[in-house]
Amino acid sequence: MKTPDLDKLRRQMRRTLEAKRYEHTLSVAYTAANLAAVHGADVEKALVAGMLHDCAKCLSHKKQTALCEKYHLPLSKMEAAKDSPLLHAKAGSVMARITYGITDEDILNAISYHTTGRPHMSTLEKIIYIADYIEPGRRRAKKTGKDAQTDRLTQIRRMAYRDPDETLRNILGDTLAYLQEKGGSVDPMTRTTYDFYRQDGQSAESP
Repeated sequence: MKTPDLDKLRRQMRRTLEAKRYEHTLSVAYTAANLAAVHGADVEKALVAGMLHDCAKCLSHKKQTALCEKYHLPLSKMEAAKDSPLLHAKAGSVMARITYGITDEDILNAISYHTTGRPHMSTLEKIIYIADYIEPGRRRAKKTGKDAQTDRLTQIRRMAYRDPDETLRNILGDTLAYLQEKGGSVDPMTRTTYDFYRQDGQSAESP
């Protein structure tokens, strides 16, 4: 893959994303770069994936759906639902490829699965999933009670620099518990990912 111009990507995201989303994007990119440095992943790829992980957030649900359909990306029932908070991930992987010229499959997968995860995630995929959850702009983890939220998020942030798989299991478990408590729907891939890493208990790179 040709090395992307990170300054250009940053300018493009600043033009296309809302201010708060842009701030979140920068925070995810820099958190991902730090995690990559600690865990031996490619720092530049982490920056690119973090910078583009929400690139489709500027599109309407209709346009996101159309992108996925045009490029034959299968959608779960939850991803296809109106106002889905998950759809932008797969639509973003398409945009990263066709609009921003990203051809590295690991980066594209990290964007595509940053909302649901999947079994056999690469180190970069795990890093983007985790960075999206723990970046400094996040004020809560998915637990009830303000103090519990703050303490839990602090624990997960510390964990992220020690053990990505343990962190992944905890984030997925907290997400499922939160959705169950609120009566929300769970995407099948999120459940599958949690079950995989709960049973695996060790690093599970894609073969």
